Order: sequence, then structure tokens, then C-alpha cells
Amino acid sequence: MKIVAACLATETNTFSPIPTGLDDFIQVRPADIARGNASFKAISPLDVWDKKARTRGDDFIFSLFAYAQPAGLTTQSAYEQLRDELLNNLRSEGSVDIVLLNLHGAMVAVGYDDCEGDIIECVRAIVGLDVVIAVELDLHCHLTEAMMSIADIILTYKEYPHVDINTRAEELFELAIAAQQKKIRPTMALYDCCMMGMYPTNTAPMRQFIAAMIAAEQQANVLSVSFGHGFPFGDVPDAGGKILVVTDNNPTLAEAMAQSLGQQLFALRHQINFPCLSLNDALSTATSKTKNLGVDKHKPIVVADQSDNAGGGAPGDATYALAWLLEHQMENVGMALFYDPQVVKLAMAAGKGAQLTIRLGGKLGPTSGDPLDITVTVLAIQQNYQQRFPQIDLETGKESEPIYWPVGNVVALHCQGIDILVSSERAQCFSPCIFIDLGINPYDKSLLIIKSAQHFYGAFAPIASEVIYMAAPGSVPPIMQQIPYQRMRTDNKYPWVNNPFKKTEINF
Repeated sequence: MKIVAACLATETNTFSPIPTGLDDFIQVRPADIARGNASFKAISPLDVWDKKARTRGDDFIFSLFAYAQPAGLTTQSAYEQLRDELLNNLRSEGSVDIVLLNLHGAMVAVGYDDCEGDIIECVRAIVGLDVVIAVELDLHCHLTEAMMSIADIILTYKEYPHVDINTRAEELFELAIAAQQKKIRPTMALYDCCMMGMYPTNTAPMRQFIAAMIAAEQQANVLSVSFGHGFPFGDVPDAGGKILVVTDNNPTLAEAMAQSLGQQLFALRHQINFPCLSLNDALSTATSKTKNLGVDKHKPIVVADQSDNAGGGAPGDATYALAWLLEHQMENVGMALFYDPQVVKLAMAAGKGAQLTIRLGGKLGPTSGDPLDITVTVLAIQQNYQQRFPQIDLETGKESEPIYWPVGNVVALHCQGIDILVSSERAQCFSPCIFIDLGINPYDKSLLIIKSAQHFYGAFAPIASEVIYMAAPGSVPPIMQQIPYQRMRTDNKYPWVNNPFKKTEINF
């Protein structure tokens, strides 16, 4: 078969003051792969699709990979230029059998609330009705009727943190092949759960629900079950949590199962959000526990600074937690990952071992806090660093190739007992590997402050004596009622309404 694969993705925080322009996208093209400047290894799930297609003997055509770190609205010109390049590449291939799309599901551009729906519609106009269009989405997506009505197969990751990107890529590939071979006829249904929140899948209630999703997939004629959590920081009309079920030529079953699972999920609504503490409560709790003799010295307490998560579109330069630690004279602490390219430039110019006074963070807006004037020692420097985002199939425990995330140049700075990692590119922190690679032993720290909402969890939880989620001040607060929605309705969603389904007489 002839298979064309492409990626055009970003997660748009419509509240963010940071616009997403063309230069913000990591762009990989076929010529880059051919010249050895890039590889599929770094751009999963295209790597997965390439390997599976080659194993089968398919003709695998790579079109375009374009990904931008979450931020504000994508400019209209950037979106249209990348979309049109993807479409022109597809058009130039002539007849194809399958189009595999790696999209985010929450990309918003100036003039386009639903970029993914627009891309899928444009692809269909080129390839016609006989070509299978299969789409892998992030679970923080806005599932829309436009996507549903045009694509043949859509599925999302099941896990948050997203450790199953490769697993879902394999699943999508197999379904696309079966659909093109006429072994299955996918039919999809969507159920609106009338919820908005952030739902970590490492907690018992969500693990049980994922088990229910997987069990449902074992039933006859059920091909795939997804829970699109929704992206809380994308203020568009279609935002919110939804269940998506794909069946084999059975739309009635798809609708019934989506509703049943949606009702099961809604019944868990009070149990599945993050247990967040305020900044003072989180850090006071953490520091008091680090002084407890019962704490394993080689298993630090990990505090997630969720409100400054670059993965949700935050600047990544908020200083609130660091200011608290300095004020309370805390030592033996590690922090990652600050975004401050000017500080990185100064530290690199000074060199390893140098001492200098810097103004760190607090630069990109009122939610970043005040910049901190501190004296630091440069501990280490890594140029063109790629941090690793571990991937694992939680159903089998099998590890797969990690995702490599470029963060530019990174420096390790030491200030009054605190080791601070600062990068020249905006990114959240995924793994303790970044500390180790800069010569810092995270196991010997009493406390680690990680700028991430949840993607840190898979790699940090195994080394932590405890994980504490912190709702500090910042631009991506994990408490939904603090988000100033204007376009997404809140009068028909939990947590603003405890049970919006009462109006439609659905019982739980």
C-alpha cells in the first residue's frame, strides 16, 4: 500500500500572550531525513508508522513534521503556510491508499478555531472518499463534529502523562490497514461528558476507568475507545471532555457505548482531578517532610509547579516558588526547567565555574512574578540538549523508544543551596535525566521543584518519596474555576454545575 504520513501540531493556550509564529515550529522535511539532519527516531509517532510500513513492505511517504511548543494563537500565515505545504506534498503523490495524521486536537489559529478539522477536510478534498484517513490526537484535544464527520478513524492517547504515544500509533496503523483492506468498516460516535478538568491517569479512579475502556475494546465489533480530556486553556466552543468510540460497522453500538462510558466517567467527577495545594501549603508541607527522619535521603519529595507548565502554554519563567525557597533559606533543592535565554547566554559566556549576578525569570508577563536578582555559580553547560520523555505501554509494562524533546542550550546554576536548570528554549521538565546529564544527582536532593503539570510523573514518581501537586500563581492554573472563559460555556459543565445532566433526565 501507499501510505502518506504527516504531522502539524501545537496545543494552543488562547489566554497566552506568546504568539506562535512560523519560526516557533520545529520543521522536518523529507530532504532533512535524506541528508541525515534529522531522523524519524526523534519524531514519534512517524517513527512507529515508518517501521511498521517497512516491515509490511508498504510504500511509506513522509510529507512534513511541524510541531510547536504550546503557546498562544498560531498566526494565520504560519498555519496556512504549513497546512498548504502538507497539502501540496500530498497532492504531488497522486493516488494513495492511506493518510496517517499526527495532529494535536487543540490547535487554534487566527481565523481557525478547529485547525485539525480544517486539515482533515482539506485532505479529504484531495484524496477522495476511498482513501482511509486515520488520525492520532493528544488526549487534551477538542473533539469536534467536523473531525468526526470526515476522518475514518480517530483515536487519542489513553495516558496522562502521555507515555503511550507509540502504543496508540501502532494501534492506529493496524486499524488503518484493516480499514483499507475492507476487513473493518469504522463507525464513530462521540459523547459529551459535560466536564472540564485535568485528570491524571496514575490515580486509582482513572486507572479503573482506563481498565473499563480497555475491557470495552475487547467486546465484539468495538475497535477503539478514547477519552478526550479536553484542553482547559483553549477557550473555544467545542472544549470539554468527551468519549469517542470506534466500532466495526455498528454506529448504534458506538453511540450506546460512548454514552455508557461517559456516564461512568461523569460519576467519578469528584474524584479524578488533581489534589492541588496552594504554593505556601505545598512548599511548607514538602519542606517539613524533608526534615522528617523517616524520609529516605535518596528519594526526594517532588513538587509539581503546575501553574508554570510550558506544556500548557505557560512562559516557564515564573519565580514564585524560587522566591519562597530563598526567603525560607531552603537548601539541597533542585529546580527545572526555567526558561530564560538571556541568562543562558550570559552563563555560557562566563563558562563553567564562573560566578555572576543575574536577573532570573519574571520577564514574560504579570503571571511570571518578579525577576530575581541573584548571584549564581555556573555548574554545567549542555548545548543543543534533547531531554528524554520516556514511553511505556502500561498494559504490558514494555518500554519503547523515548521521545526526544529539544530544549536548546541548558545551564545548571547554583544559588544558596539550590541547583537551578535554565534553558534557552521553552519546555517543561520530563525526566530526572536532565539533572543527571548536567552533573546533578537528583537522588541526593531533599526536594525537587518541577515545572510540569503531569508529564514529569512517569519518570519522577519512581524516584520520589512523595509527589505534591502545587497550584501556585501562574498562567495555567490547574483549578478550572480560575480560568476566565469567554467562549466555552460553563453553565452546562462540571465543576461549574454539579450535575448538568439533570436537565436531560440522565441518571447515574
